Formats: sequence, structure tokens, C-alpha cells
Amino acid sequence: MAMGSGLKGVAIITGDNNSVRGSLQFLQDTNGTTFVKGKITGLSPGLHAFHIHALGDTTNGCNSTGPHFNPLKKEHGGPTDNERHAGDLGNIFAAQDGVAEVNLKDMQIPLSGPHSILGRAVVVHADPDDFGRGGHELSKTTGNAGARIGCGIIGLQSAV
Repeated sequence: MAMGSGLKGVAIITGDNNSVRGSLQFLQDTNGTTFVKGKITGLSPGLHAFHIHALGDTTNGCNSTGPHFNPLKKEHGGPTDNERHAGDLGNIFAAQDGVAEVNLKDMQIPLSGPHSILGRAVVVHADPDDFGRGGHELSKTTGNAGARIGCGIIGLQSAV
């Protein structure tokens, strides 16, 4: 995947209970698509909501990262929905060994410009994201995704 001189970001994922760990790379190509690749371990098998949150603050663990990154003030949705927060990246899948291989791309999470995700946080949740369609009181804001079990601040990665 040759990206040329695209921007690179990195996030080291840690969990409050010390079992969730991982690292993610963010690579923005010249047409504005950001690729997210990496691995997260220590998860329970199954689907886990995966979001960009507004704040790069982990002073009180993952609870300090604020709400979903939502610069356009939309309702929560799935990654392919027109009505979604920019940070709504859907779900990742952990296999029976608790490892989730992350490999996704998105147009709403740039590493540059006014809606950059640099300095914000990526958060892994305990439960699946219902994409705002679950009928729960939290569906339209968080996808009823449950507890924040792992997070990391997205920083610039060196070019070497």
C-alpha cells in the first residue's frame, strides 16, 4: 500500500484493567482517505464498537476522552450512514483468542485540516455498536456500545 507522502498517525491502546492492549496506525492518502490498521488484544470474543472520541485526554482513563468526535453535529450512526458522527467507525471483531485485526478506511477521519483526528482518542468499547438503530435510549448518541475498555491518543508518527 504505497501512500507516497501521506500523513501518518499512531495510537497505543491500553485498557483500565491492563488486559486490553494494542497499536494502530493511521495513514492518510492524497485523496483524503485515512486507513486504520493494527491489532488489539485482550478483548472478549465478538464485536466491539470502535470510535474516535473528541478529546485526547486519558487523565481519568478512557472516560476522559469525551463524546464521539462529531464536528458536523450529526446523530450517531454506522460507518456507511450519511447521518453519523465522524468518529463512528463501526465494530471490530475479536476472534476466540481475544485478538482483533483492525483494517478499515474512512473519509471522515483526516489527519490534517480543521477536522483532524490528531490529538484525539480512539476508543474500543465492551459491546457492539447498534449504529443508532437499537431502540435503546443511548442508541442515537453512543450506539449503546457499553463501557470503554481500551483507548489511546492519536499522535503524529515519524516518517522513518
